[in-house]
Amino acid sequence: MDTTLADTARRKPRRARQSAASAVPEPEVASAAPAHGVATFSTLTEKLTYLPASDIARIREAFRFSDEMHLGQIRLSGEPYISHPLAVAEICAGWKLDAQAIMAALLHDVMEDQGVKKDELIERFGPSVAAMVDGLSKLEKIEFQNYVEAQGENFRKMLLAMASDVRVILIKLADRLHNMRTLDSMRPDKRRRIAHETMEVYVPIAHRLGINSLYRELQDLSFANMHPFRHKALAKAIVDARGNRVELFGSVSDVVKAALEKSGIKANIFGREKTLFSIYRKMRNKHLSFSQVHDLYGFRVVVNTLPECYMALGVLHSMYKPMPGKVQDFIAIPKLNKYQSLHTTVVGPFGSPLEFLIRTREMHHVAESGVASHWLYKEDYNESLTDIQQHSIAWLQSLLDIQQQTGNSIEFLEHVKFDLFPDSVYVFTPKAKIIALPRAATALDFAYNIHTDVGDQTVAVKINGEPASLRTELQNGDIVEVITSPTSRPNPSWLTFVRTGKARSCIRSYLRTASMADSIELGKRLLTQALHGQDLSDELPPVVLERIVSESGAKSEDEFYADIGTGKRLAMLVAHRVASLASSAQAGAAGGGESKTGPAKNEPVLIYGSEGMSVQLAECCRPIPGDDIVGQLNLDRGLVVHSSECEHARRLVSKEPEKWIPVAWGEELKRRFDCRLTVLAKDEMGLLARIASEISESDANITFVSMDEGKGDEFTKMRFIIQVESRDHLARLMRRLRHVHGVTSIARE
Repeated sequence: MDTTLADTARRKPRRARQSAASAVPEPEVASAAPAHGVATFSTLTEKLTYLPASDIARIREAFRFSDEMHLGQIRLSGEPYISHPLAVAEICAGWKLDAQAIMAALLHDVMEDQGVKKDELIERFGPSVAAMVDGLSKLEKIEFQNYVEAQGENFRKMLLAMASDVRVILIKLADRLHNMRTLDSMRPDKRRRIAHETMEVYVPIAHRLGINSLYRELQDLSFANMHPFRHKALAKAIVDARGNRVELFGSVSDVVKAALEKSGIKANIFGREKTLFSIYRKMRNKHLSFSQVHDLYGFRVVVNTLPECYMALGVLHSMYKPMPGKVQDFIAIPKLNKYQSLHTTVVGPFGSPLEFLIRTREMHHVAESGVASHWLYKEDYNESLTDIQQHSIAWLQSLLDIQQQTGNSIEFLEHVKFDLFPDSVYVFTPKAKIIALPRAATALDFAYNIHTDVGDQTVAVKINGEPASLRTELQNGDIVEVITSPTSRPNPSWLTFVRTGKARSCIRSYLRTASMADSIELGKRLLTQALHGQDLSDELPPVVLERIVSESGAKSEDEFYADIGTGKRLAMLVAHRVASLASSAQAGAAGGGESKTGPAKNEPVLIYGSEGMSVQLAECCRPIPGDDIVGQLNLDRGLVVHSSECEHARRLVSKEPEKWIPVAWGEELKRRFDCRLTVLAKDEMGLLARIASEISESDANITFVSMDEGKGDEFTKMRFIIQVESRDHLARLMRRLRHVHGVTSIARE
């Protein structure tokens, strides 16, 4: 999509339903010469020499159709709109994409802007081209709450199309590149917004797919439009600083080339100035002034064979002193995007740091073009894909798993961004398999990378043979072993430290499913209690259940019960409706009105402590078994259990009495419960150790402790959160603590 069309005044193009050939004249005989730099079909054909004539003829037909559809559209720059799809097609031709991709590039806006149907594209150009164009078209006729949600949903659609055909993202990247090159005619605020979106999404995608030439250009264009004054000032500083450096580094290139030839290595050496954004990022991250940045230039040493890469590294290190920690081998362990090179930074002439990247010709081609490299025409584009193309397609297809587990488009975009970090860490399984993860990934991210079930059932990990926390950030070379249990389940707290999109989406998916199941079960229990309060059977006849579910607007029985469990629907009102139906002849005939000899009215809901996320113990009072309790139906949290002595609960009851229900502790409780204790004691050596020892010997567990000074400096106040089984257990513990030397008072908060 051409982002510069947002404010374009244009007339609806003529949609004559003639054949494209008869409706549009030959492009070569256009009456007006194109503006300088504007793409034409002639300039496109000059770049299509790698394709057979039959393919170029098909591309010409696609151009004619696109030209007809966009007739009358003008870009903000004043150029005919057709210049944009032509420019996108030229970029794709530079990557030597096949004929179908070039055709899709020419047609990529006809569905969105001109209402052309997919069926028409299938009929004219085939299903493959039509599918790509559809994947590149934004969603239509859907209302979103905000711009972020709309962009997220468009991005989700595009990525899912990419997963089945990677050419979609190559065309989209070419589209974005041309739009970024032509932002000058837009308002500054729109330029900043588009540049920010490019930097956040498309720059890391280009890097993830290994198309580094595109990655660098998009990065610098985004920087120029996000921070135009910084970009201009830095560009001027670089020009002023060049001086005689160009000649100096030219001589370095000659000296290195001669030394390599002397060692029998034929090499091409390319000097390149660092990009403006890479210099700006270094200054920002390391808090440097421009005068403190010395490595403005780098060299690519391109040799013929892999062994020559390592030989060239040896020659360089014999000439210049390598800087410690600045040698990296991305040949032995390629980056996530399959990038391969040897990196070294040496101390060059006059003490200036010089960076050298050493690679073969094949590696150089892949480093610059990534997934687009060697995409020569094939009848079936899936045939004989290169290693990097297969690797990238596998990554794109993994996005399908993420999108199936995310709740909405914004969450999906968030997860994908986590997987677009350019830096990587390489770790090993116990069987020596290399696993690549984003930098700062944790041991739990590793577990989810192995398999969703492994992540869900993780209980512990070992790193390099030693027990470690699940939140431990992995380092290069770590050997990670995951310990699982079939009874283990994801914990909501995991979301606070996992880094990868897959881990986050899997955890959230499980929690949503588990929460739904818990809410359904609680809803059934609440309705049973309410029905008993009406002296009704809890076995609702199917006709009655179907009726009340239909009246509620719920899509299913499960959703109906879940709404009761989460407080969206009050069980008491549902029971009243059932009673009303029971009094009718139809309900009576179905048996729904029969009374039941059973529990008394207002029978409490029993709390066992194992209900999951549908039952929450209030933080304000932290009730424990033995306390008298009451329950509040909360829309966001389900059933919230308070102590009946809780002042906060009493205030809430007075405001919304209809949301409160009787609850009681069950007989067989299946967990321990948190309670808060405040201990005031004389401040003396060993006090905390004595208290902790008594708590441990009482078979309780400390989960939190804090200390502050109380009355003067002589006393200290300690606050504990302690896990106990019941009120009786707590009472025994408190009796023991009162006998600890120095303790003056104990109180439960």
